[in-house]
Amino acid sequence: MEFTTVVSIAGDGHDDAGHHRRPLLSSDDEIRPYPASPSPAPDANPDQKPRRVASLDVFRGLTVAMMILVDDAGGAWPGINHSPWFGVTVADFVMPAFLFIIGVSAALVFKKTPNKTAATTKAATRAIKLFVLGVILQGGYIHGRHSLTYGVDLDHIRWLGVLQRIAIGYFIAAISEIWLINNIPVDSAISFMKKYFMEWIMAIMISALYVGLLLGLYVSNWEFKVQTSNSILTIPTPSNEVGMKMIQCGVRGSLGPPCNAVGLVDRILLGENHLYKNPVYKRTKECSVNSPDYGPPPPNAPDWCLAPFDPEGLLSTLMAAVTCFVGLHFGHVLVHCKDHSPRMLLWLLTSTVLTVSGFLLQLLGMPFSKPLYTVSYMLLTGGVSGFLLLLLYYIVDVINIKKPFILFQWMGMNALIVYVLAACELFPALVQGFYWRSPENNLVDVTESLLQTIFHSKRWGTLAFVLLEIIFWCLAACFLHMKGIYLKL
Repeated sequence: MEFTTVVSIAGDGHDDAGHHRRPLLSSDDEIRPYPASPSPAPDANPDQKPRRVASLDVFRGLTVAMMILVDDAGGAWPGINHSPWFGVTVADFVMPAFLFIIGVSAALVFKKTPNKTAATTKAATRAIKLFVLGVILQGGYIHGRHSLTYGVDLDHIRWLGVLQRIAIGYFIAAISEIWLINNIPVDSAISFMKKYFMEWIMAIMISALYVGLLLGLYVSNWEFKVQTSNSILTIPTPSNEVGMKMIQCGVRGSLGPPCNAVGLVDRILLGENHLYKNPVYKRTKECSVNSPDYGPPPPNAPDWCLAPFDPEGLLSTLMAAVTCFVGLHFGHVLVHCKDHSPRMLLWLLTSTVLTVSGFLLQLLGMPFSKPLYTVSYMLLTGGVSGFLLLLLYYIVDVINIKKPFILFQWMGMNALIVYVLAACELFPALVQGFYWRSPENNLVDVTESLLQTIFHSKRWGTLAFVLLEIIFWCLAACFLHMKGIYLKL
């Protein structure tokens, strides 16, 4: 059975060691970036393949490692957890980095598409597979760590999530790369702009549509069912519903948790039952005495603290797809600039413009907000992702310092399988299924408790456990790499 991932699209070239990765397209459509070194001599082997851009794998692996870190250690270290609503933390740069590197890889994979219909079919098929996988893993069927149960009421299944957002962003970027670029040679800055002009028009149109809906939709008063449990793992049923709560809105352009257009679109199109039941705004000061961590609600906490909200909702996902377009641009530069210096210069200029634009928009009244995926947040995180890729590219591919990053490179080569097994907690849940007399006596929980005892601190012990977990998955990815196994959808 063949697997192909969208998270680690196999179009970045080939390994020096000779390990072959099955490409996304057929062999005659395989995409490889131009080598950064000078053109080979006439007597050079014409069949020699350009070396792999290792920094792309390192970037993917580092992103997956950060996902594991913030998901598993964020509870003990709220400072690295997601911002409760406005502002950004380390965790808030991870999801955009996923989308950014997908765009970079898509620019390489779809550089040549002689058969646009076939390429579209393949892109759609892979997006559907990833979306379905996301529904299975993040829709409520898998209950994660500390729960040896599974299953979900279809009336309350969550349709959207991280993998679903990646699937949608990838598909929009892939379709744009297949159908919107002009088939002209690139030999100057002007021809470069002409070739990809329509893609940037598409990105601007998506952004304008998002801003128009975010600020223009009228959010009326709305009500929701109050549940007896706020647990992230609890699937609501009629037996634990205790009543209805009314949220007073009647506004346009609100960016706060209760009355924004992002939540309105999801409640109308998806339905309240299918939204995330433990939203991040439960960690705001209005909703938690332990803010920025989860905790009991303070006296007179507003009713919306108990309301569902999907951080990967439809409208915010539409805006998130623009991050893939930012990645496309960086991929185009990688393809058409044959030397290191112009590549890095253009990446530096683009990253600077994006980052500065993000801060300017914040000053003009558009705050950074991951749950809403505001334009300012998209620009800031896109720019930071660009700076990170630039830094890794210089270290790994220009001055050729690879050994300190080899663990992340291995992880990046099998990003999807590591994300599914680790970040989605499939592997920990499987291991916890084998216990001694009591479910708490399992290898995962015992190891974490032992480290907390050794460090005399729950916080530091948890951090040590998560770092050990990341090293474990790096070594597991190394084993797969040595065996030439690259699991994809």
